[in-house]
Amino acid sequence: MVASIELHLDERSTRRIRVLWDLLEELGVQTLRTPHDGKHRPHVSLVAARALDPSAVTAALAGVDVAAPLRLNFQFAGVFVGRVVFLGLAPTPELMRHQALVWQRLTDAGIASLPLYNPGEWVPHCTVSMRVPRPILTEALRRCLEVLPIEATVTRAAVADYARDIYQEL
Repeated sequence: MVASIELHLDERSTRRIRVLWDLLEELGVQTLRTPHDGKHRPHVSLVAARALDPSAVTAALAGVDVAAPLRLNFQFAGVFVGRVVFLGLAPTPELMRHQALVWQRLTDAGIASLPLYNPGEWVPHCTVSMRVPRPILTEALRRCLEVLPIEATVTRAAVADYARDIYQEL
């Protein structure tokens, strides 16, 4: 199980990613639409951890505008180990500083994150599917590339752990 601090996107870019989910589902690829009764929404995770206590996160991030209206530019599609397909973001200085600030505030409060979310290790992205079947991986990537580029603006942020039915806006 994984919990995260999610950045949610404006309506237009959210809609475009949901259209991509539709295209991939038609291909036979399970997207993030499917797990946890469809509670997932297109997002960028700033930090992920085995578990996050929303109250502790809120206290650690007091005074930080986690949902700062950052401009995001999805420019490429990629695959992480395990056939996890994602849309990749341009790593702007503003985005990287914002992620590092959130990570540092949590770390200073004793809230540990998964190592892949440490500054310098984090790859800014929006996960599309967790395990694309090998025979259709190339076609899934092609469909991702067809919707790019996507320019987005952050509109909200939340602590989310869908397996534990936790969702709290920050």
